[in-house]
Amino acid sequence: MIAPKKPSNESARLKAVNEYQLLDTLPEEDFDNITKLTASICDVPISLVTLLDAETNFLKSHYGIPLQESPREVSFCGHAILNDGNIFIVEDARKDERFHDNPIVKEHEAVFYAGVPLINPQGFPIGTLCVFDNKPRTLDKKQLEALEALAYQVMVLFEQRKKNIILEELKKELEEKNDELKNFAGVISHDMKMPLANMIVTSDLLKARYADKLDDQARDYLNYLKQSSFTLSDYISGLLAHYESDKITIEESEEFDLQQLLEEIVDLLNIDIDCEIHFPEENMELSCNRAALEQVLLNLIGNSLKYNDKEKIVIDISCKIKEDHYVFTLSDNGMGIPKEKQKEIFNLFTTVGNVDRNGNKGHGIGLSTVQKLITKMGGEISVDSKIGEGTTFEFSVDLL
Repeated sequence: MIAPKKPSNESARLKAVNEYQLLDTLPEEDFDNITKLTASICDVPISLVTLLDAETNFLKSHYGIPLQESPREVSFCGHAILNDGNIFIVEDARKDERFHDNPIVKEHEAVFYAGVPLINPQGFPIGTLCVFDNKPRTLDKKQLEALEALAYQVMVLFEQRKKNIILEELKKELEEKNDELKNFAGVISHDMKMPLANMIVTSDLLKARYADKLDDQARDYLNYLKQSSFTLSDYISGLLAHYESDKITIEESEEFDLQQLLEEIVDLLNIDIDCEIHFPEENMELSCNRAALEQVLLNLIGNSLKYNDKEKIVIDISCKIKEDHYVFTLSDNGMGIPKEKQKEIFNLFTTVGNVDRNGNKGHGIGLSTVQKLITKMGGEISVDSKIGEGTTFEFSVDLL
């Protein structure tokens, strides 16, 4: 018997094998179907999908034998991967000096072997698709072509698995980064909100205590400092709310009165401008995630109030049931959103560019949070708007 040599690039080859994370894994139907089909086409009792580890020939799929692995030093596949990508054929192992006294030949009566090296895109042979028979024989042209085609399909499955592994790793990395951002937002909220509140209070104290000593420019500076503190505080609150929305799940539902919810939202907004908010003509008893819906409506109504340049603000809210969804429509007579911006407004940190009725710019967090919440509640949101005339948001929520 002659043991198979190891390729000159063995270290890199082993790294390539391990990237697929298939060694010592359980059988899988996709591979078992291929070995079963291979055995049928080649008319042989045994067909295998193998991976060559440092010292082991691992059988990822084994049709016709119960073995999970064999020593690499006695494997036919160890020779096959050295065959420059071509089919490695041994018609009668009993007459071949490399195999005549091989334990696989003597104890398991392996006489005929044909194996196609599984070559990855980087050119490394990582294993084989092979067949065995207990008698000397050959394969015809169609069988050889089929064997090569099926080996290609095995490699496609390997690559798909590798891509899935990469995607899972990226997903895990993104989740970890997202958690870091959540923690960061929490730390900022805790550590910066109090100093910002102190800055706001201090600005008012300075204006009150030194009123007779401050000129108009000094008062403007203090007002600017106060307004900037409010803006940064709102930004921090919005960012924290955006990441906190991940905790909300669609299953967290309760029954509640829609009109009562809307009345509570209006109270929270503490509206001190000329405004008419029209509730749905017919009140409804809803069954969904109340906290999430409240945050969505609070944000959308709040935007309708802020981004409105009319003397009298008008907001119309409607709700209807369509199949297994609640469908909400919220329209206003505000400034409107440019058509080229309407597809982007739900992206985090994207702003239209308009300043609100108080001259402040948005931070591009609110509508991104709204879309995330609606998606989590099984719905979708869309916008239709005309500059100077107003904006209409329509969104759906799963009926639970």
